[in-house]
Amino acid sequence: MRLHAPHFWFRPNVGPISLLLRPISLLVTAITRKRLRRNGYHSLVPVLCCGNITVGGSGKTPLTIDLTERLQKRGYHPQILSRGYKRRSHANMRVDLQTSTAQMVGDEPLLLARTAPTWVGANRAQTAQLAIKDKADCLVMDDGLQNPSLFKNLSILVLDGATGLGNRQVLPAGPLREPIDDILKRIKAAVILGDDIHNLKSLFPQSIFVAQAKLIPGPEIRHLLGQRIIAFAGIGHPEKFFNMLKDAGVPPIRSLSFPDHHTYSKTDIQRLENLSNESGTTLVTTAKDAVKLPSSLQDKISVVNVELLWQEPTAPDHILDLLFENS
Repeated sequence: MRLHAPHFWFRPNVGPISLLLRPISLLVTAITRKRLRRNGYHSLVPVLCCGNITVGGSGKTPLTIDLTERLQKRGYHPQILSRGYKRRSHANMRVDLQTSTAQMVGDEPLLLARTAPTWVGANRAQTAQLAIKDKADCLVMDDGLQNPSLFKNLSILVLDGATGLGNRQVLPAGPLREPIDDILKRIKAAVILGDDIHNLKSLFPQSIFVAQAKLIPGPEIRHLLGQRIIAFAGIGHPEKFFNMLKDAGVPPIRSLSFPDHHTYSKTDIQRLENLSNESGTTLVTTAKDAVKLPSSLQDKISVVNVELLWQEPTAPDHILDLLFENS
């Protein structure tokens, strides 16, 4: 069963369905506020959190990777903390690129671990302590703005410029995890990915640093120029991946969308195997999807990585400066 966000979430006005669901939204807001009042564990090293306020993908993982790499260039030894969404194990563990699978640790942690040591676990305080024992001198959280178990020295709100905030209502009346005014009290920076077509920048007071960036394909895209490609993706907004390919001069002749964090079934894999064998075409996907496929299929497809291009080149360094100013 493939679930998609309700269309009424992304209408500009609050419709009748949202109004009917608002009492439940008030209850969700109350529960979230109560949970966030808990005192989190204060780490011995600085903690940076890249999170969002909406359900679905916003670009947290590419931002986490970008900032982690920049910390490494500054001479630090960051380690990454992730929940490990949809993983089967409930134990806290460090991702092992040799033995860990997407089923064990989640798809995104496998990508993050290529950049820096990565820990998965629902309790960020516990995984933070494990990372510090492993000689981390700073921590980067991929998601977790609504997780109170670990105190954050710097919280960054990541927003999708194209999707925006929908009708700006809290679940289930809208796509928000909490009210906008609540999260504005806890963040010190925001990153808008893509064109800011909803004028999201106007939401933020001057005390919050706002940067813009866009997702671009990695250099491997050059090898696909002139080829007939079939693209597939199981991310928050698959159309963003397909449009990125098109903008890079590699328009797919066919696109297949799957839900975010999709677990590929035997039927899915057989379908992709059949497509990969079509004469004159190349099957293309994201790195996040590729890690969940069997090696026999991985050898037949092309993977396009995603990188960040900052509108202001100095913006990410300013964000990291904020981290250490608040530590």
